[in-house]
Amino acid sequence: MNKAVIMNAKRTIIGKKNGVLKNYSPEQLASYVIQELTENLHEPVDDILLGNAVGPGGNLARLSALESRQPLSAPGMTVDRQCGSGLEAIRLACHLIQGGAGDTYVAGGVESTSTSPYKNRARFSPKHIGDPDMGIAAENVAEKYRISREIQDEFARLSYQRSLDSLRKGYFSDELVSITGIPARDEGLKPGLNYERMLKRLSSCFKKNGTVTAGNSSGVNDGAAAVLVMSEDKAKELHLQPILRFVDSTVIGVDPHFPATGPIPAVSKLLAKNNLTIEDIDLIEINEAFAVKVALFAREFSIPYDKINREGGAIAMGHPYGASGANLVTRLFHQAKRYQPNYCLATIGIGGGLGIAVLWEMVG
Repeated sequence: MNKAVIMNAKRTIIGKKNGVLKNYSPEQLASYVIQELTENLHEPVDDILLGNAVGPGGNLARLSALESRQPLSAPGMTVDRQCGSGLEAIRLACHLIQGGAGDTYVAGGVESTSTSPYKNRARFSPKHIGDPDMGIAAENVAEKYRISREIQDEFARLSYQRSLDSLRKGYFSDELVSITGIPARDEGLKPGLNYERMLKRLSSCFKKNGTVTAGNSSGVNDGAAAVLVMSEDKAKELHLQPILRFVDSTVIGVDPHFPATGPIPAVSKLLAKNNLTIEDIDLIEINEAFAVKVALFAREFSIPYDKINREGGAIAMGHPYGASGANLVTRLFHQAKRYQPNYCLATIGIGGGLGIAVLWEMVG
């Protein structure tokens, strides 16, 4: 079986809705990342796979391929698994390589909430089952599993602290592509803000007397991220050194009322399939749509926060839906070069009740 490896990983900054990226269409955002990843390739990619959640519809991946001046022979396919779309695109590219469909792919995701033509979100679940908004769904999880406001705020404070530390250390510089006139800093990061005081002052925003606030959940954002995926044989042929090797992946459904639980069975199944335990995993990137998701994940697996989102996450930096899963892998790629893990994984819980998990190993 062919083995898929990650050669490079890039992202734009993450902008706030109607913020610094508001005038960039999704295909423009994606084009910056695609151009950077393919700049030194001397042959076309087999395909470009991009996740997207909120529009504008159509085959955005093909549009982005053309926008980024790829050869006309380079096709494109758009993937929608809502906020797991970027991770699903990467997962799909790896499995395509395993199956022998191609050797070189750009895979990731993009979102422009600022330019989306849709005022309301798509349905996640049929009416007869129930289709809660994500904030209410997070409150459902907090109530059912007794995750207090204090526990959620504790992790949120850690996310802000870690993200700002990473900014100060220059960790994001290798991840980011340049966009003329746009500062190379995620728009949500505010080095001068007292986040601890801010967290204490905020009221619940989805439910009266609830525990989920604007401080312990992510915002609404714009951005793009993608990776260059190759077969290991192709990388050797081109004398290139990969960083991460794809091992396996899982997708699983859960109750749509509790989508934040999705990563738990997804990761459990993935570990069992590969005869691993959570102790074998050195780095974990989980999308911080809500702090309650991470707090529950850490509790269920009995692991410290030290293993999770070591350099910050979406609560502090933002959640550009279709790109967020690709942001997780981009972060793992660059962290792997710093920390030399044996195994690492990316996981995300998704509206409608889904969980995706993807397992990677460091290329020795």
